[in-house]
Amino acid sequence: MGAILVVCASPSAHSSTRAVLEEFVMPRLAGHGHDTAWLSVRDLPATSLMAADATAPAVRRAVDELAAADGVVIGTPVYKASFSGLLKVFLDLLPRDALDGKSVLPLATGSSPQHGLALDHALPPVLNSMGARHVLSGCYVTVRELGTPATAVSALESAADRLHASVCAVPAGAHAR
Repeated sequence: MGAILVVCASPSAHSSTRAVLEEFVMPRLAGHGHDTAWLSVRDLPATSLMAADATAPAVRRAVDELAAADGVVIGTPVYKASFSGLLKVFLDLLPRDALDGKSVLPLATGSSPQHGLALDHALPPVLNSMGARHVLSGCYVTVRELGTPATAVSALESAADRLHASVCAVPAGAHAR
């Protein structure tokens, strides 16, 4: 199968975003036979992120992991009806073509059902501008839905399955770069 990088852009070490990525999305993709790798943006050096310094060793590794991936999951909490500022500074330091030829699954968590619009209106234009081959329809899960796991799990597994299908539509390693 293909290599998939799961990017968590939550500033919190213990967040709903991190939990859904680690507990539901990554295992589902691994179950499909994908090699999955984890990138927590919060673990990158803050000074490098804020200065858009892609030469820092940890940032360089992250950029290299992204370049090697066939598919990417972008996980973010939604704050004030938009994706996290941490995700924004990370995307800003990446090369313009960082997602060239890749399938990308935006995934978000938040407290209000209305905040799911961030996945439809705020994030896709940014990802498309970075050359993504295919930005899949996103998956938004509220904290309340996580209280009834069957609903949340179904949505998360369906999203992971869509990414699997998209990555498999292009032979592994054939993404442009």
